[in-house]
Amino acid sequence: MSAPLAVRLPGLTPILLILPSFLLAAFIIAYPVWDLLTVASHQVNRFGQLRDFTGLANLDNVLADPLFTEILGRTVLWTAAVVAGTVLVSVPVALILNTEFYGRGLARVIVMLPWSVSLTMMAIVWRWALNGESGLLNLTLQDLGITDHNVIWLASAATAFPIQILIGILVSVPFTVTIFLGGLSSIPSDIYEAASTDGATSWQRFRTLTLPLMRPFINMAVVLNIIYVFNSFPIIWVLTSGGPSDSTQILVTYLYKLAFSLGKMGEAASISLIMFAILLVFTLIYLRMAMRSERNG
Repeated sequence: MSAPLAVRLPGLTPILLILPSFLLAAFIIAYPVWDLLTVASHQVNRFGQLRDFTGLANLDNVLADPLFTEILGRTVLWTAAVVAGTVLVSVPVALILNTEFYGRGLARVIVMLPWSVSLTMMAIVWRWALNGESGLLNLTLQDLGITDHNVIWLASAATAFPIQILIGILVSVPFTVTIFLGGLSSIPSDIYEAASTDGATSWQRFRTLTLPLMRPFINMAVVLNIIYVFNSFPIIWVLTSGGPSDSTQILVTYLYKLAFSLGKMGEAASISLIMFAILLVFTLIYLRMAMRSERNG
């Protein structure tokens, strides 16, 4: 009786162990992509029924629309601003929460609280606070004497979009701070003691020790936040639904509008494929840079 394949070929054992998980992950990714390709290449009615094959017609319609180019640029701006702001805020917050002080546990709980609240619920609360007639923000500003009239915050992209970016930063900070705290806790304290003995200032210790050692965690936070923010739907949709006049629309909300408000399922599927391709290219570039950095290190 012959021995099992894994016994005869020991090198195959790790592959055989991860093969079921790999096949499951491949199916979870491949099936929706195939379904999107099918929908994007057909005429589809409002009930999701496929009609005539149209090839790349839906994709051509999307790319020929000037509004799509504008929304793509705004999506890039939205993602870059929220991710950059999140990292810039989270680094000092994590450094503070990593130091010993009275009430640190309570401070960590307060910082993490927004993470435990539904993003849609938080967006609804902010929409109420930003109400132009009776919103909490207007009432507070008037009580402080900063303004004497109501401001319609969400009526113009000039005010609505920056506010949405600030809210995006606020809701992304808890997750990012958690990643940074994990990184800071892995740094041995004796290197700081040695640097202090050598006369290094706090800024020098941060620049030459903390920042280089935290780089893998910063890279992880940037990549994960880019994926989350790029696909973030509730903040934009709940606050303005992409308005006024599509001036705060990003790709994911525009996709939703095309699919469920205008019934253009084929064009919506095409935008989904474009978004998937953008994130796939970004991920591949990041992985290549990470492997190159690892080889050089």
